[in-house]
Amino acid sequence: MHDLILFSTTVFMGLFAIMNPIANTSIFIGLTQSNSPEERKLIAFKSLLYAFIIVGLFCVAGHFIFKLFGITLPAFKITGGILLFMVGYNLIQGKESKVHHPDDEVKKKIKFLHENNEINIAISPLAIPILAGPGTISTAMNFVGASPSVIHISIVLIAFALLCFITFLMFVYGEKLIHFLGKGVINVITRIMGLILAVIATQMIIGGIAGAIKMFS
Repeated sequence: MHDLILFSTTVFMGLFAIMNPIANTSIFIGLTQSNSPEERKLIAFKSLLYAFIIVGLFCVAGHFIFKLFGITLPAFKITGGILLFMVGYNLIQGKESKVHHPDDEVKKKIKFLHENNEINIAISPLAIPILAGPGTISTAMNFVGASPSVIHISIVLIAFALLCFITFLMFVYGEKLIHFLGKGVINVITRIMGLILAVIATQMIIGGIAGAIKMFS
């Protein structure tokens, strides 16, 4: 029981750090500032639903994907760890990782396309890559890969579902949250999330190297 509680806590904190709903709330507000409150709720719901489906698919079919492409778990851990460390390092430095956040020029194009009904921002860039980007998928698959059982897969899915619900509330009430906390507090929280993410990434890399040594020893 203690191991499951520890695993559940680690999964939730890891996914929270990589998804970073507090920082992403400002991105959501910027992309939907021309929409009505009702439209914002719908966009928030759709984007998080799509993100959950994408991450859930990789969690459930992760081992099949590994076998299909001949990927070993140690290789995935090392690669995913390096990717997550880069994201975490950028957050610690107060920079927005391009893995999660499109630059200003991309945002302008997305906004233009959205206004002309040529793209649904709930799918891109919100669901992909902001909410269910490579970092989030790598984190979820690494947790599942570490203990590929029905119980552990369920824990990862439940943790991500809970995180999606929390993110939905933040998106809907985002303006009030940002106004209440202030940019300074949000910056501090973002750096803390970056540190947690970097530590988790380092642990993934260590686990991947240890697994690779066992494979070739």
